[in-house]
Amino acid sequence: MGKRKESSTNMVNEKCITEGCDLTYAVCKMGGRWKLLILCKLEHGKLRFGEIKKMIPNISERMLTLQLRELEKDGLVKRTVYAEVPPRVDYELSTISKELIPIWLQLSNWGAKHRQNQEYQISV
Repeated sequence: MGKRKESSTNMVNEKCITEGCDLTYAVCKMGGRWKLLILCKLEHGKLRFGEIKKMIPNISERMLTLQLRELEKDGLVKRTVYAEVPPRVDYELSTISKELIPIWLQLSNWGAKHRQNQEYQISV
């Protein structure tokens, strides 16, 4: 997940998708395989990197680092570094991210209903 060129097709497409619709902008900010799961784990308060890693065992350390950096860059996660030896770093939801909690709970409920409906249709 290196830095993309501003003129790359991927960047041009992302700008086209996100500039025209606030919903797609929001989904792009928290979208991706791991971001929403990371945000949900931070819902109940501050966590250290290792704690997040234990809660999401299938994510690699590199991917967790990259996703946390992106979430921090986008203002969705607040990173606090404590001047201790050894250094301690906490991650928590930013104020604007906390506004997402009722939205993703509602989306989770929708997902449960949809999954149940799909499983029922397959078994019939």
